Amino acid sequence: MSTHNLLVELLVEELPPKALKKLGESFAATLAESLKSQGLAGLKAVATPLASPRRLAVHITDVASQAADQTVQHKLMPVSVGLDATGQPTPALLKKLLGLGVGAEAVAALKRQGEGKSETLFLDTIVPGAALDEGVQKALDLALAGLPVPKQMTYQLDDGWTSVNFVRPAHGLVALHGSAVVRCYALGLHAGRSTQGHRFESTKPHVSLHNADSYEQQLFDEGAVIASFAQRRAEIVRQLQAAAAPQ
Repeated sequence: MSTHNLLVELLVEELPPKALKKLGESFAATLAESLKSQGLAGLKAVATPLASPRRLAVHITDVASQAADQTVQHKLMPVSVGLDATGQPTPALLKKLLGLGVGAEAVAALKRQGEGKSETLFLDTIVPGAALDEGVQKALDLALAGLPVPKQMTYQLDDGWTSVNFVRPAHGLVALHGSAVVRCYALGLHAGRSTQGHRFESTKPHVSLHNADSYEQQLFDEGAVIASFAQRRAEIVRQLQAAAAPQ
């Protein structure tokens, strides 16, 4: 199980400027919390929101390629209902086990636990940990659905038939775990490693990202874009103050 930093970016048309900060923070927070709840990101993982007028992105540290398996305890039924006088499983117990995906061979592994004056049967099962592709897809779906969007718009995808709803038309999706592309899908887009820089000042039409950690620097060097909302705002303030200073 390998651990790398994760970068997810959704490239869109110009977002509402007054809502941009909240949109970026919500996108990052929901995506990160979902990955933590699935066991793919540790509780100490750091999620950095990155939002510019044409993109929502998040960089999350220490994301695993596969979550650890989990033991789940299932409460079945009272012993008096699940086992007959000879200790053999009753039809009711066998039916319950079958519903959990196991057969009569699991009876030997059942645990008894006292509840008041009676005993109850319990079964422990191992649930495989979530794979990264599945986990990111789930987290991305939640992040997009939970955005505090001022107003949704409906637009058609390139197939001419499918319609989707989002705050603005989306044109690109990036998902990188280290240097590897994470397979996920949103708003008619499949994830890759290519994004776009500034409409007019970018040095190239597409920026091919090396890995999750190179995102901000590549976007700045090749795309003439400051990905951080806070850093871009600080730079605007600096330029305004410089322009207003006495000559």
